[in-house]
Amino acid sequence: MSRLHKTLFGAFAVIAIVAGIVLERVFEQRSLEQDPALLAAGIILLQQGRPMPALQMLDEQGQAVQLDQLKGKWSLLFFGYTFCPDVCPTTLAQLRNIRGKLPSEAAQRLQVYLVSVDPARDTPAQLKQYLGYFDKSFKGLTGPVQVLQQFSEAVSIPYVPADTSKPNYTVQHSGNLAVVAPDGRLRGFIRAPFDSAKLQGALPGLLGRG
Repeated sequence: MSRLHKTLFGAFAVIAIVAGIVLERVFEQRSLEQDPALLAAGIILLQQGRPMPALQMLDEQGQAVQLDQLKGKWSLLFFGYTFCPDVCPTTLAQLRNIRGKLPSEAAQRLQVYLVSVDPARDTPAQLKQYLGYFDKSFKGLTGPVQVLQQFSEAVSIPYVPADTSKPNYTVQHSGNLAVVAPDGRLRGFIRAPFDSAKLQGALPGLLGRG
């Protein structure tokens, strides 16, 4: 890695850490105003929804998706990648199990997205194959690094861009989920690690909202 790359990599790491600290403070502030049942499940809702960025990525089918048009369902955005050795498969399996135990009506109102933090390797075809191992209803999003960074900052889910020159590189990323309401606005977050039983109990109430 060149000196410039090391400097940029270090800067991104600092930014991600700072973003995580800011998000923790947001969580702490919201916890004082939060529905206790949702809070116990790690669901933190913002007082007012935030607009999603007017950016475009590709889904697992290779189709263009406007990020400010994720509407009609409650969307859970998990920033991870298909070559992740631990957190990502564990999280996706947990979300599959949680969704599978929700009442049918609630499950139909929920859409899970894997937003790739590894666009160098995660093509639409790779995302489709990988997500098929978990739940065929899960969708993927991938796009240029610049778009991914803007998206990450807009929804306050930090990650550290990887040094793709290294073989078998890994990517540091948050385990939290961003929650997007049916109106297409960022509505809150779900904190990791997840308590499956509590989320199964709390999600139907959230998903029943407009």
